[in-house]
This record gives sequence, C-alpha cells and structure tokens, in this order.
Amino acid sequence: MRLWLRCRVLQALKSSRGFCGSHGHLSPLPAPQKIVGTWEAISLGRQPVPEYFNFAHDVLDVWSQLEKAGHRPPNPAFWWVDGKGTEVKWSFEELGYRSRKAANILANACGLQHGDRMMLVLPRLPEWWLASVACMRTGVVMIPGVSQLTEKDLKYRLQTSRAKSIITSDALAPQVDAISADCPSLRVKLLVSDSGRPGWMNFRELLREASAEHTCVQTKSRDALAIYFTSGTTGNPKMVEHSQSSYGLGFVASGRQWVALTESDIFWNTTDTGWVKAAWTLFSAWSNGSCIFVHELPRVNAKVILNTLSKFPITTLCCVPTIFRLLVQEDLTRYQFHSLRHCLTGGEALNPDVREKWKNQTGLELYEGYGQSETVVICANPRGSTIKAGSMGKASPPYDVQIVDDEGHILPPGEEGNIAVRVRPTRPFCFFNCYLDNPEKTAASERGDFYITGDRAHMDEDGYFWFMGRSDDVINSSSYRIGPVEVESALAEHPAVLESAVVSSPDPTRGEVVKAFIVLSPTYSSHDPEALTRELQEHVKRVTAPYKYPRKVAFVSELPKTVSGKIQRSKLRSQEWGR
Repeated sequence: MRLWLRCRVLQALKSSRGFCGSHGHLSPLPAPQKIVGTWEAISLGRQPVPEYFNFAHDVLDVWSQLEKAGHRPPNPAFWWVDGKGTEVKWSFEELGYRSRKAANILANACGLQHGDRMMLVLPRLPEWWLASVACMRTGVVMIPGVSQLTEKDLKYRLQTSRAKSIITSDALAPQVDAISADCPSLRVKLLVSDSGRPGWMNFRELLREASAEHTCVQTKSRDALAIYFTSGTTGNPKMVEHSQSSYGLGFVASGRQWVALTESDIFWNTTDTGWVKAAWTLFSAWSNGSCIFVHELPRVNAKVILNTLSKFPITTLCCVPTIFRLLVQEDLTRYQFHSLRHCLTGGEALNPDVREKWKNQTGLELYEGYGQSETVVICANPRGSTIKAGSMGKASPPYDVQIVDDEGHILPPGEEGNIAVRVRPTRPFCFFNCYLDNPEKTAASERGDFYITGDRAHMDEDGYFWFMGRSDDVINSSSYRIGPVEVESALAEHPAVLESAVVSSPDPTRGEVVKAFIVLSPTYSSHDPEALTRELQEHVKRVTAPYKYPRKVAFVSELPKTVSGKIQRSKLRSQEWGR
C-alpha cells in the first residue's frame, strides 16, 4: 500500500507516452494534468484516500521528476525576497535537495523521531518552508506559531503540546530561554541565525554540513502532520490536529477551483507563517505545481505590497480583508499590476465596500473563501463564478454544508442558524482528527450528523452563504437579532471609517444594544466626535435596517486582535459587560 499513490502517478506518466513524445515534445495531455487530476479526485471524495501518504514523497518529489522531464514551466517552486535586493529561488529539485538535508538535521542532530512534535516559530524566512517539508520527510509533527507570541504564549504552547523541539529566530530565543526550565519536554532548540547562542544548535550551520541523502519515512494518511493552536477568540487556545492527508490532499481541489492555480502561476499570500493560511498556501500551491512567492514583510505596509505586485510577476494574490482595506486607501491608479489575474481573501468577513473599491480601481474581482483551523475550505467563490456582494460563496466540495439549529436540524433557506458540516454517516477525510487531549470539546463540537463551526449565517435559495458572526457575537436587542458583520459592513462604506468592531453593550431598557468601536481614517481624526457619531449613526440607518444602527459609538486608536490578525470582539464585549 505504501506505493499506491506513487504507482498511480507512474501510471499517469506512462499513459501519456512517457515524459515526452517521440521527438521530445509534450504529449497532447501532459502528465501533470493526469497526475493532479488523480489527486483532485481524491480531494473531491471521488476516489478513496490511500492507506499511506506523505506530501513530500508523493507530491513534491513527483513534481521534481516532472520538472526535470520538462513538464513544468521554468519558474521556481519557491521565490523569497526581503525587499532590500536579496532573493532566494528554488526549483522543486532544489527544494527536495535542501529539505532532505534539513530532514537529516531533525533526525540525526536533533534525534527526533516519527511522531515527535516540533514548534516552528519563525518570521517569513525560507527556513520555515524547509523545516516544514523536513517535518513531513521525518514524520515529525509540526506546530506552527506566529513570531509575535509572548513568553506566556510560548510557555503555554510548549507545555500543552509537550513539544520536544523548537526552531525560531534571534528575536524569540531569549523568551524561549526564559521559560525552558518550565517546559520539561523541550530537549532541542534550533536557531535560524548567522550567529550562535549558548544552548542552541545553529540551523544554518548544520544545513551546510548535512547530507542530502535521506529516505522519507513511511506515514499513513491518518498519521498526524500538524497541530495548530486555535486563535483563542474564546477561552484558551485549543490544539487542532490535522493528518498527512487532510492537509496534504485536502487542498488540491480548492487550489484548482478557488485559488485557480496551475503550474505556471506565482502565488503570493501575505499571511504570517504561524497562521493556518500559510499551510493552506503551501499545500494548495505545491500540489498544483505552482510557485510560492514570499516577501519577508516585517510589518504590513500597503505601499510595499503594491510596489511588490508591480515589480514581480505575481499572478495570484491572497490577503485578509483588513489588508485589502488598507490597499484601497491608496491611489491604486499609480500602480501597474502586469501579471496579476486573480485575487482572494478570507480569514474574516469582507465588507462589500472594500470589494467594490478594489474592483473599480484594479478591474480585478475579490473571491472570498471561508474555512477554519479545523477544516479546509468550507465555502468559496470559485474563479469565474457569479459573486453576490457580501456572500462568502457556496459549499466547497467535498463538504456538505448546511445551516442547522442548535439540535443539528437543517433549517430552510433564509433562516439564520449555525454553519455546519456533515460528518455522519461519513466524516470527510479533509477534516481535523480531534481537539488533542480534549475529548469533551471534540464531542461538544458535533450535534446530530453535523460538526458545528461556531459561526452563524443564513443560506439563500441559490445556495450562497451569508456570514452573520460568531455564535457568541450575535447581538439580541429588544428581541432583534443583529449580526456584527452587517453593521461593520455598513460602517465601512463611510469614508471616515478605517475599520470597526461591533459588539453588544448592556442597556437597562433593551437588554443590550449595538456598540461600535471605530478606528478613524486619518483625514477624519480631527472631526468633532459628537457630530461624527450622529453622522455615522444616520449613515448606518440609511444603508441597512434602522434598528441595527449603533446606539453607542467609541472612537479608538486600534482594535484588539489575535496574533493572526482577527478582531477580538470577545475582549471588547467583556470590557462592556465588566467580565
């Protein structure tokens, strides 16, 4: 069974007359199309998941072979820039060579074995992608974390996960040293740096000396691949475990249909390496033979992003709505995006106003998608589909997505309820294994035949889903149920509003009312607050149902956010209710 998927690949190669035709030309149906078609059929649930699967062995090494045979354009598999003139470009062959060296570091120098856990806490450096693939080759379970983690965050994650190793940079090494004594499982510390540090092994030095001969471990499809700590919008972060196949094969279809990738594309996702979208990008891009583009981007800068899009042949861009909100504040007519053809967003609700501004100034549509740490893409607007402004699209195969009540009963179109994914009688393979060490939470996430996402929405007659907010974000004012996203979208249409967060606030008459926390655009920062409050309230009444307008308004310099950039309404709500 170990060779099942590799045999399917070889069969596809042979059926298209080998790698090349008799005169060295590609056959009418190039081998990559058949190979990716096999992976996509599994991703869509049309073919069974193989018993054994390893993304590095069964996908990356296959693309390396196809590349050498001329079945892929000459663009790199990985392209990194630091914005100061330094670039790193790897082909699939070089990625294989370097990742095998990195795998030997984990197996030999670090002594890690199949099933051991390793935290990856690095900024956008090439070593993050090397270490990720090295974990796949060795069967080590990777635990990504964002580089903004505090000492307390690191301690909680290391203790809870019982990770045996961590790889990080100079910036976080002192915090790790400060809590190492409280983390008894932590045995090995790897430093990505050009200098040394006592008690740490230097990854770059070891990489130069490591052997490139490495045999990939045998992993079953259901073996653990990665653990993600949820963003912690409610309670302590939980450990979400994904398998070799749930991520390794689960993103092939959405990579083809939503991200619309081919082996000719260059895909830039501005996400932090510690967020699940970095893994979403890795698996969707490399399974489709595409190039992953990375800018070090130490901090979000709209002009840097726009200049990068103008300078490099990036074909596909993905940013969270917050970043697109910043980009449309700029004069986009000053930039020329010669190669850009497809733009995506997700991670939080997209205000229709931002989508419209981006489209008007660039001519490019924004295709929204929705998913969670526990899943792959749940809903999306595939490229070329009809978009309904404000909707996050239709169910993404192989998921059966429904709106259900609190008992798990399917609700009719137009009725608000819980976004749910069917897990019975058959649980989709591209789904998290469980919340590790938390069987109660795992059991509580299911009602009847469905996994409950914790998000609220309604579905229209055409099957489009309309996001309302987290279950605990919905406001009940005088028996009117109000989704915060509706109010935030209305506010976003006013030029004074840079971003906003809407929560419930206690009221002696109505029980609770809508309160908006607003970050103003610079040009409005000196306006009279009382007059501006009235103007914004009247604006919301005009563009949405009047009962939804914010009866309370607070102007703030910034909004609380998780390390992955999501607005933490729960903190604002707790502040309002004195919890």
